[in-house]
Amino acid sequence: MDSLTQVVLGTAVGEATLGKKVGNKAVLYGAIAGTIPDLDVVAVHFTDNVTALEIHRGFSHSFLFAILFAPVFGWLISKIERRGPATWKDWSRLMFFGLVTHSLLDAMTTWGTKLFWPWKLPVAIQNIFVIDPLYTIPFLVFVVWTMFYKRDNPKRRKINRLGLMVSCGYLCITLVLKAAVYFQFTGALADQGIEYSAIKTKPGPLNVILWHANVMAEDEIYLGEYSFFDTQPIALHPVPKNHHLLGDLHQDPTVRQLIRITEGWYTVQKDEGRLFLNDLRFGLLNNDPINPRFSFSYELVQTGEGTIVTENDKGREDIGKLLRELWFRIKGN
Repeated sequence: MDSLTQVVLGTAVGEATLGKKVGNKAVLYGAIAGTIPDLDVVAVHFTDNVTALEIHRGFSHSFLFAILFAPVFGWLISKIERRGPATWKDWSRLMFFGLVTHSLLDAMTTWGTKLFWPWKLPVAIQNIFVIDPLYTIPFLVFVVWTMFYKRDNPKRRKINRLGLMVSCGYLCITLVLKAAVYFQFTGALADQGIEYSAIKTKPGPLNVILWHANVMAEDEIYLGEYSFFDTQPIALHPVPKNHHLLGDLHQDPTVRQLIRITEGWYTVQKDEGRLFLNDLRFGLLNNDPINPRFSFSYELVQTGEGTIVTENDKGREDIGKLLRELWFRIKGN
């Protein structure tokens, strides 16, 4: 999830864990716990782009990281707050729950999270977009509301508990919606006689009304979208895999690493002599599945020393136009 949402979640978890004993300090350290796993992004400054992609949401988002480092962070906080009523075990418990809930929420997004690192299989439930105002804003209101009460006021705990219940309830609703969407897409595939080996469904940007699907076929990956307000059948647009365009690059270690990151959901294209590998897991930059521009596209440049992988410039998109198109599409086809 985005940084704000993770901070809000961390503050609520911190309050629930230790708010009665230390008040707003629990909120502060909960927010810190909700931020720590994403510090793995600094890897981009120390390694190549592809390795940095593989590191992101890896060890720092795992259960193992929480188990090993929660006591370390708890010990550090206990030294800083040594005059307070909380013990090392109290702070360690707060940090553990702050780290774990961060990773569990990330596992519900498209990126996926390596919860069971060192096993590299990512967990990606894909029932919520990385930025979802309907999840974050109500949660934020409850957290801020909580902070207006003293730590020994029972209303403080009730409000924070209510905020956690609302946020968890929303996540449960998204799981129900995802199940309903799955049956819509599989029904459309059956009606259109499309044979496939795998399907992934995920919500569109900023909402859970419009959903997208990637469908793996033999030579294509079909792209489709469905809004709960749609009245017309689902249209599924094939995008050729073109994996043969990689040629000998199939054996290049860097390219193989990038393919492993995409989990097989990739296409290859040539544009004016330049070779691109598109990661289809994260949707489109435009609202045109027939002439798609992918959110994550990588140019592959072969040199004498190996293959250089560069993320394609997303360009300066008209955000206002994209939001208007999104709103128009949410309202139905």
